Amino acid sequence: MPAGEEATFLQVSLAGAVGCLVLGACLPMVACQTSDGAGSDSGTSGSIDITGATFTRRSADCADYAQSYSSAVVDVQRRLGFEGFVEIVASDDSCTLTSNAIPNHDFDQQGASFATPTAALETTFVIKRHPGVASSPTALELRSYDAVMLNGVVVDLLAAGCFGVGDGKIGCNDLSSAWRYDPMSPSANFGTDVHNAHTQPDGRYHYHGDPLAMYGESSEVSPVIGFAADGFPIYGPYFDDGGTIREARSGFSLKIGSRPSGASDPGGDYDGTFVDDYEYTGAGDLDECNGMTIDGQYGYYVTRTYPWVLACLKGAPDASFDKRP
Repeated sequence: MPAGEEATFLQVSLAGAVGCLVLGACLPMVACQTSDGAGSDSGTSGSIDITGATFTRRSADCADYAQSYSSAVVDVQRRLGFEGFVEIVASDDSCTLTSNAIPNHDFDQQGASFATPTAALETTFVIKRHPGVASSPTALELRSYDAVMLNGVVVDLLAAGCFGVGDGKIGCNDLSSAWRYDPMSPSANFGTDVHNAHTQPDGRYHYHGDPLAMYGESSEVSPVIGFAADGFPIYGPYFDDGGTIREARSGFSLKIGSRPSGASDPGGDYDGTFVDDYEYTGAGDLDECNGMTIDGQYGYYVTRTYPWVLACLKGAPDASFDKRP
């Protein structure tokens, strides 16, 4: 941590314990204070326990998060415990983030309907420390992940389901196909849990929108909760607008009227069931990729409406975010 910089803390709530952990300060072990006053390790093998953590740090440099992290969480419906891990290692130009894809919060709550059981899958991503804005945005791809959160879970926004293709849930692999479902729409019925996540065929847990975790619902500006494939940070929804803390607003709007009702069209009103129900109008705070620049730093912001996290990449994605065969 640079001289003169205050330590930034995570507030971690555990069953029977409340502690403060330093996120990004490279400490081999951090002790938490339990309710009975005794100290307890924050993790195993020198890792920091981020189970249920609320992050507060806003540094856009992934190197400031270099450390090993662990968590102990539960698949609620299966009543099965999981141990998550994340390790971030920094070099001059990039950070390497390795995780087993298990979140730092419980998941698969009642009401979710995962297609496959959640599995621990070790994956490594390279995050650029000094990302640049490309001459034109990069479209999101089905063949790659869009981002990785600091808890090690990927963001994979696009569904592989389109109207009129199979059962509408999988098999729509042509990005030019119309009427791609938005998994965040309640009418799409993608079986997500309370964290807007579910599993892929291989069991990988992944977010389709706001994780509803890792940041606080408060009067404070939101922290960095992850990094996009191009290296730019992802913040929670809150920012300082001239002294007022408020949620960032998406620049996308629902189209007005009704969809076409031809043989290959779903018909009905534009209600957000499909990605094609939206268009970028610039009506909010954020650009076409769902980001903005504050104090010279570009970043993406979680929003309560489409596109939820990001709609494109402002920079060039790293190849490590490509999905493996």
